[in-house]
Amino acid sequence: MTIRVRGARQNNLKDLSLDLPLGELAVVTGVSGSGKSSLVFDTIYAEGQRRYIETFSAYARQFLDRMDKPQVESIEGVPPAIAIDQTNPVRTSRSTVGTMTELTDHLKLLFARAAELVCPDCSQRVQRDQVDGMVTLTLAQPEGQRIAIVFAREVPESLEQEQLEAWLSAQGLTRIYLREPQRVWVIVDRLAVRPEVERSRLSEAFETALRFGEGRCELVLMQDKEPSASDRRLAFSSALQCAACQRSFREARPALFSFNSPIGACDSCRGFGRVIGIDRGLVVPNERLSLQEGAIKPFQSKSYEDCQQELLAGARRRGVAVDIPWKDLPGEDRAWVFKGADVQRYPHGPEIRT
Repeated sequence: MTIRVRGARQNNLKDLSLDLPLGELAVVTGVSGSGKSSLVFDTIYAEGQRRYIETFSAYARQFLDRMDKPQVESIEGVPPAIAIDQTNPVRTSRSTVGTMTELTDHLKLLFARAAELVCPDCSQRVQRDQVDGMVTLTLAQPEGQRIAIVFAREVPESLEQEQLEAWLSAQGLTRIYLREPQRVWVIVDRLAVRPEVERSRLSEAFETALRFGEGRCELVLMQDKEPSASDRRLAFSSALQCAACQRSFREARPALFSFNSPIGACDSCRGFGRVIGIDRGLVVPNERLSLQEGAIKPFQSKSYEDCQQELLAGARRRGVAVDIPWKDLPGEDRAWVFKGADVQRYPHGPEIRT
């Protein structure tokens, strides 16, 4: 696809016609006064902006600054356009094209509302399960399929398992599906899938299971008349939690997708896109040298001659060889050079920091 410009006469353009490819980086060059800005800004950008703004309501258009319709016979294939002013200063190191054009504000809202949450552990889609959806899935099972609606209850440290079961029994939940060392699985209801099964019965059972199961329950597809540990089980969760591996997630908010927010910023670079660290290849460019021969290059200048002497003195006190190549030093000794000594472990050794 291309942008087809025909008969452009804006400013100093003289009936110019050309095709510009879409989806590629196009550069317009020329001497001063040749019409570069007239073509790019006053013709192509102006027409793209005009067509985009025309999609707004009349009420919204009155608040927008609009460019005049360009003097051109026809422009085809022009999409909605944005323009970046080269004189607009970059006010902070976090400024990007997205922040300067305010596109990130729209993208943050789009991701927060339309993005699909996927569990990074099991690659399953994470969503809040609704009771209506659980009932619909249950009734979609083959006719005659025997099912059980169960939930798990953790055994508190202050109670014995028998005490927990007695408490559940007092709530009317007397059927146990499975006993584990620190957990009890309880059956809320079991039945065979039939056309005459009422949705209200299943809804009540799932609501009870979610309430006592602290937002989690399972649908057991029984192979026999009685449930067993080998039955297939479908997990549900009313919270924003992976039903399979029980990993919890936060609600998607626009701030989660903003590098300018502490909530969404990268933990390593804090949203700046770069980190400050040590390039060990630059610190020790020649691993055949020993510490005494100057393996640590930054310490070989006159300004850091004292640091070199302190390093050698500290290495001798700690028992680090200073006369063998760096590549032959044990990993523990090389780590000591970069990270320094543990003062508590080596009370007589120097505390060297980088």
